[in-house]
Amino acid sequence: MSEDDLKVELERLRNENAALKRGASTGIRFKVSEKGAVSIYGMGRFPVTLYKEQWLKLLEMADEIRAFIDANKTQLKAKDQR
Repeated sequence: MSEDDLKVELERLRNENAALKRGASTGIRFKVSEKGAVSIYGMGRFPVTLYKEQWLKLLEMADEIRAFIDANKTQLKAKDQR
């Protein structure tokens, strides 16, 4: 590869890297997994994946989850947001 080709490739890689970083900082995103479940990305290192029925059951329990968190807030740790 010539020096000019290397410079062009380096610039392309820098642009690609910047685009990937922007995508990572946009927050939470949803995908359908290969097995047909709902995966949520952006909450931590790994996605949170549950099947539709599991998500719906969890969503129905939102008030109970909030009450549990409130009742146990002194024992719970908070993770810094990205």
